[in-house]
Amino acid sequence: MASVQEAGQFYPSNEPVIGATYPGTVYPQNAKLPKLFQPLTIRGTTFKNRIFVSPMCQYSSDNGHATDWHLVHIGGFATRGAGAICMEATSPVPEGRISPQDAGLWADSQIAPLQRIVKFAHAHRTLIGAGRPPRFLLGSWVAPKEDGGWPDEVYGPSDIPFAPDYPTPKAMDEAHMQYVEDAWLKAVERCKTIGFDFIEFHGAHGYLLHSFLSPLSNTRADAYGGQPLANRMRWPLRLIARARAAWDKPLFVRISATDWAEGPEQAPDGTWTQWGIEQSKVFAGELQKLGVDLIDCSTGGLWAQQQIPLGPGYQVPFAEQLKKAYPNLPIGAVGLITEPEQAESYLNEGKADVVFLARELMRDPHWPILAAQKLGVAVKPANQYERAWPTVITPNTA
Repeated sequence: MASVQEAGQFYPSNEPVIGATYPGTVYPQNAKLPKLFQPLTIRGTTFKNRIFVSPMCQYSSDNGHATDWHLVHIGGFATRGAGAICMEATSPVPEGRISPQDAGLWADSQIAPLQRIVKFAHAHRTLIGAGRPPRFLLGSWVAPKEDGGWPDEVYGPSDIPFAPDYPTPKAMDEAHMQYVEDAWLKAVERCKTIGFDFIEFHGAHGYLLHSFLSPLSNTRADAYGGQPLANRMRWPLRLIARARAAWDKPLFVRISATDWAEGPEQAPDGTWTQWGIEQSKVFAGELQKLGVDLIDCSTGGLWAQQQIPLGPGYQVPFAEQLKKAYPNLPIGAVGLITEPEQAESYLNEGKADVVFLARELMRDPHWPILAAQKLGVAVKPANQYERAWPTVITPNTA
C-alpha cells in the first residue's frame, strides 16, 4: 500500500505502525506484552511504546535553523520504532543557546525546517516533540564573539559564574524575565504551527529554570530567589503555567533531581545547601497541580565540582522516588540505560513509566526492534527493514 500522509511523498504504509506490537491473536508471544511495549496514553495522545528518544544536542544548526543533518538524525529514530522523539534543546531566544550551532525557535523562518522533520516523523506514525531550554551558561567551551558567541550576554538568576573561566552572568530583572517568558510563549505558538505532538521544558543540567531552582546558583534577595523554596520555584512555575494554558497537548518537564554537590541537600539548621530530591518532590507536586503530564527525571549539570557515581541506571533511584511520591504522575527514567532487560525491569518494578535513551540510540538506532527481539515480543519493523528482523516478525507457535 502506498502512503503519502503528511510528508507529500511516497512511502510504503506500515500496518501496524513501526515499533508497535502485532496482535496477540496472531502472535502468541504477544499474549502478555512486556511493559516496554505497552502503549501509554497521556492527555489523549497514545504513545505506541515506552521507548522515548532524549533530546540530543547535535551542534549542526544554521543560525538556529534545523538542517538536513537533523532530518537524517531524527528521521532515523522515526523509522526504527521509537515511541516518541524529543528534538534537541531548542532555544526561544538566540542568547539562550548552548553554542552558536544549536537549534532555535525565536523566528518564523525556523518553522519550515522543523515542520519538514515533523511531517516525516508523522508520515511514519511516530510522535515528536520540541525540547526547549534557555540556558544561562555557554557550555564546556566558551565561544568568543568572533566565532558567533555572546559572552557578554549571558543571564541567570544571580551573577554567579559556573566556574572561574566561564562568563559571569547578569542577574535577570523582572523585565528580562518577562522578555524570556514572552519569547517562550511565542515559541509555543510556533510549535502549534509546526505540528509537534508534545513539548518538553528542559529545566535540568544548569539550564535557566534549573539555575533558578538551585540555591547554589540563585542567591537573589527578592521574591524569585534565596533560601525560600517557594521563591526559587516562583518564576519557573509562572512560566510553565502560562505554557500549560497555551498548549493543550502533552507537556513534559525535564528536571535535575540533584546537583550532586558535596554534603546533604539540607543543613541541620534547615538551610538548603543544594538542589536535591526533597525539593524536586515539592517542585514535581507543583508541576502536577499545573497540569504537567510527565516528569523526565535527570540529574546534575549545574555544579562544576559535581561528583557523579556513574553506573548503569545511576539516575533511576531519583525517578523511583518521584514515582513513589506521585503514583499518578508519569515519570521518565534516564541515565546509562543500555540493555532491554534493564529498561524493562525499571518499568515492571514501577520505578518509572517510560525510559529516555540517547547515547545507546546513537550507537544503535534500531534499539527498539532489538529490544523486542531480546524480550521475545513481535513488533513491526519498517517495511524497508523487515528482512533484517525475521525472528521479530515470525509468530511463535511453539
